[in-house]
Amino acid sequence: METRLEEVLASISPVDRTPEAEGQAHLDNLTKPIGSLGRLEELALQLFLVQGGAPQPDPMRIYTIAGDHGVNEEGVSPYPQEVTRQMVLNFLNGGAGINVLAQTVGAQLFVVDAGCCGGPFDEHPALIRAKVAPGTANLANGPAMTREQCIEALLLGVSLADRAHADGVRVLATGDMGISNTTPSTALYSAFLGLDPAALTGPGAGLPAASLPAKTAVIRRGLEANKPAIDSGDPVSILAALGGLEIAALAGLILGGAKNRQLVCVDGFISTAAYLSAWKIAPAVKDYCVISHGSAEPGHAQAVKAMGLNPYLHLGFRLGEGTGSACALFLVRAAANIYNNMATFASAGVSESS
Repeated sequence: METRLEEVLASISPVDRTPEAEGQAHLDNLTKPIGSLGRLEELALQLFLVQGGAPQPDPMRIYTIAGDHGVNEEGVSPYPQEVTRQMVLNFLNGGAGINVLAQTVGAQLFVVDAGCCGGPFDEHPALIRAKVAPGTANLANGPAMTREQCIEALLLGVSLADRAHADGVRVLATGDMGISNTTPSTALYSAFLGLDPAALTGPGAGLPAASLPAKTAVIRRGLEANKPAIDSGDPVSILAALGGLEIAALAGLILGGAKNRQLVCVDGFISTAAYLSAWKIAPAVKDYCVISHGSAEPGHAQAVKAMGLNPYLHLGFRLGEGTGSACALFLVRAAANIYNNMATFASAGVSESS
């Protein structure tokens, strides 16, 4: 598996910026003041560079990846662990926020069991059964995953990108489901970015404010218990020690998307932790990713600032599932249509500025 991961990483290159002037000139020649569509033009140019030509947003596909976490036993979430499994069934029954938004934006939606507790789910056309393990170990006491499990989850994510690529999918979006997964995500932000857990730790699915110091203490225990992995500086070892099976699979999805020259819309707090892991493993993934929205989870703003990123939307979301990335798909579609469908000054007979 190590060899396969090395092959994937060797296939990831920064986008070719040779055509950038051509793409920018086209945007500047559309019937509007230069730059007047702001970040929508920025997104159109990114899609142009990723795809190597006129932006094509469709088909779009969202992968909502689920996994459970041993650290849940520390009381870091107000919800019991079985809610992860219950929500997967809700996704498959079409009843969740991500189902509604995926349908609204016209995106395909697949749910992936990367590491839910319990046995296999029944077959369903929208379900990918790929359980690496039935949940992680408790990161507060030691590594959440073995290195082998982490790489298997990373390669699962790559395979999801490859499956989409084979189906002609041009744009991917990430989503997650996993009770207690803000805890490993916060630990990853702390380890990779050197940020204080106390400034990052938030309520997740609704933990009372009075319980946040205890959650922070659990994260500090995890950082101390996994200090050898953190000190190694090896991003895969850090991800294995502090992450989750769904987080590692999302990181792999981002790696695979970059390998395949697919644009990847990254969701909120959890998915951005997966992006951070993928970026540390292969820095060139940055060229292929869009940070969809600024999560209402308190630590997200600090983390994206530390990475030099600027989310597109600020909607106060903290649901996960891919709901923020689904909304960003509206922007991707708008950016592509602006690039492709707006008239130029010459074609519209409009005088340009002097």
